[in-house]
Amino acid sequence: MSTPDAPPVVRADVLVIGAGPTGLYAAYYAGFRGLSVTVVDSLPEPGGQITAMYPENQIFDVAGFPSVRGRDLVERLLEQAAPFGPRYLLGHRADVLERGPGTFAVTTHLGTRIEARAVIVTGGIGTFTPRPLVPAAAFDGNGLAYFVRHLDDYAGSDVVIVGGGDSAFDWALALHPVAKSVKLVHRRETFRAHPATVAAVRELGVELVVNAEVSRVLGGSEVTGVELKSGDGARTLPCGRIIAALGFTANLGPLLQWGIDLENRRHIPVDAAMATSVPGIFAAGDINDYPGKVRLIAVGFGEAATAVNNAAHHLDPAAPVFPGHSTDEPALLTSENRWERRTCRTSSPNRASTSPTAPAWRSAPSTASTKVSASSTSTRSSASTAATASPPARSRRSRRTGTCPTSTPPSPRTTAASSPRPCPAATRPSASPAARCRSARPARTRPGRGVRAARLN
Repeated sequence: MSTPDAPPVVRADVLVIGAGPTGLYAAYYAGFRGLSVTVVDSLPEPGGQITAMYPENQIFDVAGFPSVRGRDLVERLLEQAAPFGPRYLLGHRADVLERGPGTFAVTTHLGTRIEARAVIVTGGIGTFTPRPLVPAAAFDGNGLAYFVRHLDDYAGSDVVIVGGGDSAFDWALALHPVAKSVKLVHRRETFRAHPATVAAVRELGVELVVNAEVSRVLGGSEVTGVELKSGDGARTLPCGRIIAALGFTANLGPLLQWGIDLENRRHIPVDAAMATSVPGIFAAGDINDYPGKVRLIAVGFGEAATAVNNAAHHLDPAAPVFPGHSTDEPALLTSENRWERRTCRTSSPNRASTSPTAPAWRSAPSTASTKVSASSTSTRSSASTAATASPPARSRRSRRTGTCPTSTPPSPRTTAASSPRPCPAATRPSASPAARCRSARPARTRPGRGVRAARLN
């Protein structure tokens, strides 16, 4: 979903360059801090490398998810940011950077100019190009693929995977239950993939053809087989689909000309605030570097929050770096979100439906001014229906009695004799105070240091 028909000028408080997981979380957090945000990415869809390279793979190291499919993680991140209306410019490569007094202007390769007061670079490894499988070049897009976007496309096919890294073995694991047959060809006896993944592939019975290379691809309008050459001679394998998992080359592209200090032309050094050598420009995710850096999605999420909070302080020195906890009922950006975000967390409509009918960015108009609104998801639709009537006043009495005024939306059928439905968290006998709905807590006076210290302990 590229947005080539962008307006000539777009303005925002924060410009996020890169729509991978780290960039999408930065978009959410900028909205949480009350900042307008625009996200730019050269790819036509959000999700970065996850969407482009392994949307069907399971990811196991994201907090809160024992495992989550790549495309599902992207959908959740989009849904999380949607209430704050980030603007996405997809299919736009950030090209030229101009600096002004307290502002930046970035022009994309399509001519759109984005003016922002702070920039957060979450570009991952930059633009990446797969290393080609030369003998199969004539079948690119017609039997040859470098990334598996949908497993169903390989159902019932003889699949040959070329490569020995993590991606090659991940695809072997994923395609084994779907394809007619799966064979993996590698030019060496040793593999770069994780030993546990290699062992799992062997256990499935996937044939590993080592010390061999693809010399020729057979077929006319479609692939019918591959010829291999090795020290033992030539061999032909039946094949309907080829996956070339040979790695890729990365390039930071125009970022190299932005005047930001770089290390080995690959990474951007940052300090503890995720600040770069240029005041007002921050970096988070795989693209940044510092002593002890660990390149994981989970780490990128924390770096995105750190970058946004320090960017907020940079824009307004009177604003604290620490934003407070999300459980402290922060001020919301729009009135339509105000009541929904105050609902009991244990009975939130957003928790009731974990699979929206369509991603927010997909259902929005395909223009550069695409605003991802919460109404584009089914969870938002159900919430707005409940909020059509005037929500009941959130009184001190409801706090003292343990009732959740938002757990029972107003209805014409409600009679004066009907009593409010108790908040599920407040009535659960074993619920600890920390697990109770905020609306079930007693009214508080203005918190002081003692209150905060007690909560931290």
